[in-house]
Amino acid sequence: MRRTLVIFLSLVLLWLVVSQFNHALSTLHIYLSIGGLFVTYAALALPLRAGLAAVFLGGLVCDAATPVAFGLHALLFSAAHYALFRVRDRVPRDETVARVVIALLANLALFLVFSFLEVSRLPEPAAVWPRIAFDLICSQVFLTVIAPWFFALQERALALARVSPDEHDRAFG
Repeated sequence: MRRTLVIFLSLVLLWLVVSQFNHALSTLHIYLSIGGLFVTYAALALPLRAGLAAVFLGGLVCDAATPVAFGLHALLFSAAHYALFRVRDRVPRDETVARVVIALLANLALFLVFSFLEVSRLPEPAAVWPRIAFDLICSQVFLTVIAPWFFALQERALALARVSPDEHDRAFG
């Protein structure tokens, strides 16, 4: 339970940081989306249920602050977490570069799914794709820059809480 709480709180901190960046960039009409960073560490380092609980709760935080159907972030983050969890034994999950690449791929997938779901409701969806492409590029660059810091933060937060990422947790297994 403590491991889930620590990772969830780090996701809340990430959400706060990205929200502040998005607020600062709003005058330039740029929106950063880094959903891949919300799921990567939990999927690669934690047991399934503990990571899934943290990611789901982090998705609910994102849902509460965005104008999309409530539960969409939580559902898509959970699906991405499960997909990454299923392939984690086939990737070098302890290397920072590999984690960043996985986060970039997960972010690309989540960004495209969110975009297709939301753009389909617009009257002229083709007109927004250049803006979406620009936001995707900015999001990927931003994610590349902050991902090593965020992964180190999550590892250090678990160490400070005296919890090993793969230690057995009676509440979430």
